[in-house]
Amino acid sequence: MTHELLTIGRISVDIYPNDIGVGLEDVNSFGKYLGGSPSNVAVAAARHGRRTGVITRTGDDAFGTYLHRELHKFNVDDAYVTPVKDWPTAVTFCAIKPATDEFPLYFYGRFPTAPDLQIKAEELDLDAIREARIFWSTVTGLCQEPSRSAHIAAHEARPRAELAEGQFTILDLDYRPMFWASEEEARAEVAKILPHVTVAIGNDKECAVAVGEGTPDEQADRLLAAGVEIAVVKLGAEGVMAKTRTERVVSAPVPVETLNGLGAGDSFGGAFCHGLLSGWPLEQVLDYANAAGAIVASRLSCADAMPTPDEVTSLLAERGRAVPGSATGTTTAALATEGAAL
Repeated sequence: MTHELLTIGRISVDIYPNDIGVGLEDVNSFGKYLGGSPSNVAVAAARHGRRTGVITRTGDDAFGTYLHRELHKFNVDDAYVTPVKDWPTAVTFCAIKPATDEFPLYFYGRFPTAPDLQIKAEELDLDAIREARIFWSTVTGLCQEPSRSAHIAAHEARPRAELAEGQFTILDLDYRPMFWASEEEARAEVAKILPHVTVAIGNDKECAVAVGEGTPDEQADRLLAAGVEIAVVKLGAEGVMAKTRTERVVSAPVPVETLNGLGAGDSFGGAFCHGLLSGWPLEQVLDYANAAGAIVASRLSCADAMPTPDEVTSLLAERGRAVPGSATGTTTAALATEGAAL
């Protein structure tokens, strides 16, 4: 099976409180969910009907069994999810305080390492990586060996002329400082990957780690200069911007009442992939992804909260936004043609 989206990297069991608005010390009960950004993105795209898979590792334990079961439930291919005997499946706790916009994460079973950081280059199915229409990785996967070398090998396997073939290689600039010795170390590793990347996605801080401080436009321009074809810079309350060598698009945020801000970015990512694969105009891709992210922000969990296409288009219509396919603009298929000529 050729995957429409194949992701690599972090997976975990997310433990979310059923008691909202208090610290973990005051929580009496929790629910468990599939978590880990690349895995969530695969789930999100699968909810939009895409053939997705994930390359990752779990512990050889009951939580690993649970994650396989959840991937099956969400129709995500787990053929490249295997156990590591020496390390337990990672678990992530979260406190949810929507009134103060606080959603702190507490990582367990990731220090000094985690199973998903034990992916080895020689274990990769490079043909599957090469053939996937979208290959998605994250900066976190570069934080230590052997995962770092595996990520580099995977990116080197991708065809650089991929835009002409309707393929995209996406790097999520998800810098998490607890996994790195310094920002400088992270920037050096990102620099090795960017020449192989066609789409980079990050917020202001993540872009600053990748290419330095500056305005969103300056950061996007640096990403483009590094070889990226589409630079996506999240602008917080101002929405999100996407920039190519010929186009600049800004999508305003879709207002909702936030319950849990975690997972919104992963929903955005999965919906963004769906829009790229659909060949929509870049502006519509952003609007659709924004709406998908907003829906998850209004819900408790991440993977279980990922919206369907009908839910996303309904929210867009309610907010007076164009539904994909209803407006004109530069399509991602046209962008592929432009990129092939660059």
